[in-house]
Amino acid sequence: MAWRCSGGTNAELIANMRNASLITSSRVYEAMLKVNRANYVPSQLSAYQDSPQTIGFGATISAPHMHAHAAEALLPFLHSQANVLDVGSGSGYMLAIFHHLVDNGKVIGIDHIPGLVDQANANLEHDGLGAELKNGKIVNVCADGRNGVEAQAPFDAIHVGAAAPGIPQSLLHQLKAPGRMFIPVAEQDGSGEQNIYQVDKSETGEITKTKICGVLYVPLTDAAKQWRA
Repeated sequence: MAWRCSGGTNAELIANMRNASLITSSRVYEAMLKVNRANYVPSQLSAYQDSPQTIGFGATISAPHMHAHAAEALLPFLHSQANVLDVGSGSGYMLAIFHHLVDNGKVIGIDHIPGLVDQANANLEHDGLGAELKNGKIVNVCADGRNGVEAQAPFDAIHVGAAAPGIPQSLLHQLKAPGRMFIPVAEQDGSGEQNIYQVDKSETGEITKTKICGVLYVPLTDAAKQWRA
């Protein structure tokens, strides 16, 4: 089970996820080893637990196994010069992981809470990625993630860290052909279910949606609603 992957150190957490086959590629394993999760969560005591944690501002950081799952799913499109979008960049954890997977590419984060953007940038600097913030290899934008970042599009890979009521057309438009999106979707059939979808765009622009697994994410919503939550 995923929650059994918790460790006493970052290396132990990542090794446990590999042993559980949640991490299957050496590239994802090495990238996640380079990013100490303790730099991206408020509590050092629970930094290496395989569970979601609150990070303030009505936001959470997902469980590490979901980050591993996302990185593995997007890996075919995370080549060294890829352009990557992280919607709901939160504490900046996935920005760091994506950077290590596309070291000569560019990683764009977007979050609609100014305090979270500031917090993420501080976390990235503390994790040794201040130069990447300055030279533009990592960019973190404060705006509504549902609209994407048109000025930086198209994106080889898009990761969405909150559940949307459907797949935003703006994100589909900004996905490169070919490209892949990893997104949790709140089903609109009255079931209350959320599922991860892998959304692929072919070279000719054809869209294929594949349901991966059931999940429970915070909603991709307005900043004011998130604060009230």
